[in-house]
Amino acid sequence: MITWMQRHKKYLIVTIWISTIAFVGAGFVGWGQYSYGDKAGAVAKVGEIEISMGDLQQSYASLYNQYNQMFQGKFDEEKAKSFGLQKQALTQLVNKTLLLNLAKEYDLDITDQEILELIKTQEYFFTNGVFDKETYKQTLSRNNLTMKEYEADIKKQLLLQKLFKLLPVAQKESEKEILKTMFSIADKLNYKILNASDIYVDTSDTQLKPYWEKKQYDFMTEVSYKLAYITQEALEKEYTDEELEKHYNEDKTAFRDNEDKIIPFEEAKEIITQKLKEEDTHRESLRTYIDYKNGKLSEDIQPIETTISASNNPFNEDVLKQISEVTVTSPYIKPIRVNEKYITFKLLQVNPSQAKTFEEAKAEVTPLFIQDKKREKLLELAKNSYETFQGQTTSFLTVKDTNKIADLSETEASEFLSQLFGSNKKRSYVELGTNKVVLYNILEQQLLENNNSSDENIAQLKNALFQEALFKTLEQKYSTEIFIEGL
Repeated sequence: MITWMQRHKKYLIVTIWISTIAFVGAGFVGWGQYSYGDKAGAVAKVGEIEISMGDLQQSYASLYNQYNQMFQGKFDEEKAKSFGLQKQALTQLVNKTLLLNLAKEYDLDITDQEILELIKTQEYFFTNGVFDKETYKQTLSRNNLTMKEYEADIKKQLLLQKLFKLLPVAQKESEKEILKTMFSIADKLNYKILNASDIYVDTSDTQLKPYWEKKQYDFMTEVSYKLAYITQEALEKEYTDEELEKHYNEDKTAFRDNEDKIIPFEEAKEIITQKLKEEDTHRESLRTYIDYKNGKLSEDIQPIETTISASNNPFNEDVLKQISEVTVTSPYIKPIRVNEKYITFKLLQVNPSQAKTFEEAKAEVTPLFIQDKKREKLLELAKNSYETFQGQTTSFLTVKDTNKIADLSETEASEFLSQLFGSNKKRSYVELGTNKVVLYNILEQQLLENNNSSDENIAQLKNALFQEALFKTLEQKYSTEIFIEGL
């Protein structure tokens, strides 16, 4: 399925089975202006379901990994931008969430047992060939995931599987014959490739500024928050064996080994000590929080002031989420754990988003201007030359011959041939992304006698067409709100 998706990029967004662990090092991505406020924690809302920033990062990492495999490890952030990978990641999530809304309307549900059965089949949680609970926990922890987050995503995947079992796409014999005939058509072409890289664009301020003026509200500053905060460092305390044993006896069932057996007291002492230290640190931070809120903070404790935003957040997402939910009239937030510390925050000021000046936006505007201008000039060149161009001549090609067109990748060739065989024009051009146009002239056509198209190929095509139509229907049924700008 993944191979087919790679060859048919335009259907990539309809992927149903999405990897839930982002094992690739795609890194953090600047997602543009993120509007928090009453939509805190969400980058979009589809129907009744919200999409979080974590979901978006995960979707991006999964797509990045797929493209990196296609490019044999030579895919990078520059290529990701040219492919519009951020937008693809969000579109993929929106489509997935449209389906989840439909599953909800059908009252579909997944039991805990179904989730567990799937997790126990995933080999990256195996030790010595079998599922191991401790390996499961450690693997998720290393990838900054909790069991709750991972299992929630597993549930979504299983819901989508269950939903699609209710939406079978059968192939009629008449349809198979029609599609096999389509796959048998072969064209002999004369073609020429126009590349955006060959086009010069003037990026002087006199050219850039009018472009920015039309789009200036697409380039906004982030909402930022001026804060004061106090930190409660982790307490270093010693505990007697009596204190540790008392705590152990009160909750000994919480201390278990890999075989789910209760750990003896002597082996559990270090775990209990760390737990008590964390609890005492939290209690001390709550006392300081009450003093801070009541204006009775000790003179030796001086709050530190800072300003944070979505892209400049030295704490964590939970801090930003909670800060966005308070007001300057009720500005205090109870201590939040950040690493091994507890931090109490006070909101001093909200700096709303506003349009950037030309100079502030110039670095963002320039690449978009270049891309738009190159595409504009590329299409203009294509329109003026497709009737008269002379290029390379191919052998007879079918829609499947993606490896027979020089100077196009297999993905590009697949897109070109899909559009070519879907057109009724003898001479025309096909735009591939924003960076390439292929001029073509069909010299001859013939119908091949030997058709190697399998029922699987035909089923995949019909399934893709069905999904495309399904998403168009769902888009009308469930409203979509995007809270992140620039995508």
